[in-house]
Amino acid sequence: MFVDSHCHINFPELAQNIDQVRASMLTNEVGHALCVSVTLDKFPEVLALAEQYPNIYASVGVHPDYEDIQEPTVAELVSLADHPRVVAIGETGLDYFRLTGDLNWQRERFRTHIRAARATGKPLIIHTRNAAEDTLRIMQEEGAAEVGGVMHCFTESWEVAQGAIEMGFYISFSGIVTFKNAVALKEVAQKVPLASMLIETDSPYLAPIPFRGKTNQPAYVRHVAEEIAKLRDIPLQQVMDATTSNFFSLFKHAQPCN
Repeated sequence: MFVDSHCHINFPELAQNIDQVRASMLTNEVGHALCVSVTLDKFPEVLALAEQYPNIYASVGVHPDYEDIQEPTVAELVSLADHPRVVAIGETGLDYFRLTGDLNWQRERFRTHIRAARATGKPLIIHTRNAAEDTLRIMQEEGAAEVGGVMHCFTESWEVAQGAIEMGFYISFSGIVTFKNAVALKEVAQKVPLASMLIETDSPYLAPIPFRGKTNQPAYVRHVAEEIAKLRDIPLQQVMDATTSNFFSLFKHAQPCN
């Protein structure tokens, strides 16, 4: 089955219809999903879903877009990650698109997450937008390669993908790869080795074609896989097998369920 390696099903758009969301996953052969934390105050919602459903996993972290909120410490992230259903640290990273000015706080927060990941041995979920150079530099400076992780919702160049892969990171493609105007990203999806690839929805955002503009959900990760199979001219089953195997290789604390 497929795995949605990055979603936010604790957000109201999906949480209020969780039974329907899970049923749709099954119908579309999506067996597992990783629900990703974006703030500490909402982390209990993320964890509750992972505790309730054996095919849902959790991460803990604070997204770089949130400025005036509780700032995480290494000790706090390590403590919250000390739970069998928490399989990753993040999402974390840098975003110079939505925020401007002095963003040193964002870089320091990113370093905090990498240090927490190294302390826990759990991989990183990294968000980068208009900040690839600084993202890769901080990953190198903080030893992110020690734990590895994933560059989620990847929209950067092939050169950036190569830099991340060299540090043992996976490249995850979202519904954006199905968009007609995502020509450069489609080329990257053709080049990234299957052994270094994951797929995701980032739901409830970024619904793939043919659902663009509507609320996204984990079931739609199948359309991401279909696009990649088409771009690479390979069987859909090959994309499914590789990305599912990669997910459980990376997130070692995630136990597959039948």
